[in-house]
Amino acid sequence: MSTAKDPVATAGMLIHKPLAEVFEAFVDPKITANFWFSEGTARLDAGKRVTWTWKMYGVSAEVGVIEIVPNQRIVMDWGDPGGSGKTRVVWAFEEKRGGSFVTVENSGFKGDDACAEAIGSTDGFALVLAGAKAWLEHGLRLNLVPDRHPDARVD
Repeated sequence: MSTAKDPVATAGMLIHKPLAEVFEAFVDPKITANFWFSEGTARLDAGKRVTWTWKMYGVSAEVGVIEIVPNQRIVMDWGDPGGSGKTRVVWAFEEKRGGSFVTVENSGFKGDDACAEAIGSTDGFALVLAGAKAWLEHGLRLNLVPDRHPDARVD
């Protein structure tokens, strides 16, 4: 007899930059705004709550930072008010030959739309990692997140 598991979104990418630089890009909202959200209220620190805003969509998300292990791991919770509630996001950073491998795992999806939300999260995080790679390696702002849902834009 098999047991159903809640769906989990995963994405990963090798970024050809030193580990400390890649890690900093995800904890410092001034850097992250170049490839993901438009602004963040503060850098990520354990025990802190921050707000990330996507002005182009007119939405914000509150992020609860659970754990920060410099150059290794970020653990946070965030919620989708219209979806299945809070989910856990774990970012893992690993030094690899030629750069840094970043893995993101988003779990805790519940309800009737859990699979669709996990698929959407996988899509979104893959775009974030691709955008981070372009920004950190080449200084290119690809606008992957702003251009993902053009009909939802409010700006």
